[in-house]
Amino acid sequence: MPLSTYLGAQPSLAAGVYVHSSAQVIGDVKVGRDSSIWCNTVLRGDVNHIVIGDCSNIQDFAMGHVSHKSTAKPAGSPLLIGNYVTVGHSAILHGCTIGDECLIGMGSIIMDDVVIQAQVMVGAGSLVTPGKVLESGYLCAGRPAVRVRALTVEEMGYLKYSAEHYVRVKDKYAAETSGG
Repeated sequence: MPLSTYLGAQPSLAAGVYVHSSAQVIGDVKVGRDSSIWCNTVLRGDVNHIVIGDCSNIQDFAMGHVSHKSTAKPAGSPLLIGNYVTVGHSAILHGCTIGDECLIGMGSIIMDDVVIQAQVMVGAGSLVTPGKVLESGYLCAGRPAVRVRALTVEEMGYLKYSAEHYVRVKDKYAAETSGG
């Protein structure tokens, strides 16, 4: 079963959400309208919460987790993902905040307390170190990730297009699995 309750917290899925049968969504996880969670993805909201906005997609083998609340850090580090976000295959997102219309490249690692503002593209394989802020409108890449250049108008348009494409893909998957 891809949805699991943990300590009484049950995942909450809005209308039109698709969760592949091989994914694991555990605990305090809220997934917004028309979002999709793909093959072998793990979202573990056990020691803090995860919120995924509308029309976002978390692709195959991605992992989303959080950091616990403590005396030194009362809020801990939840995982907050905005609307129209594309998270590429095998990305690791840990206790970070990702703004609307972002693309997180395949194999990237986004660590605790990172804030990625709206309309940022993170290049494949990047490492975004704890507490870093990536400013809106840029391509950031590397290990550690640095600002590479401003996004073009076409690239900024692609950010939302990518997420909308995955809404169409998940609709086809959902129709096929429901017999429709």
